[in-house]
Amino acid sequence: MKPFVALIAIAALPLSIAPVHASPELAAKSNCMVCHDMQKKKMGPAFNEISTKYKMGLGCGKADSEAMLTDSILKGSKDKWGKIPMPAQKIPPADAQTLAKWILGC
Repeated sequence: MKPFVALIAIAALPLSIAPVHASPELAAKSNCMVCHDMQKKKMGPAFNEISTKYKMGLGCGKADSEAMLTDSILKGSKDKWGKIPMPAQKIPPADAQTLAKWILGC
């Protein structure tokens, strides 16, 4: 019986270390939801407002909007949305890029 349980645990291992896909769950895990909401302003702007501002007519798949938003997530921003600055987020760059794509709706 023990070898069977060990086999199941080994088989499930890739599932537990798989990358998290961008979603409200990744945003919550990264603490984005503390200051942001999907549709309404909280301490920070709503994700739909961020998407509109960063797309700037470039649309999905354009490196500029995705790179600028990823950079803002990682380095923080000041004076883009009012008086409250966004501190730099201590998350993996890949997660920041995934979140940027999700926020942009790409």
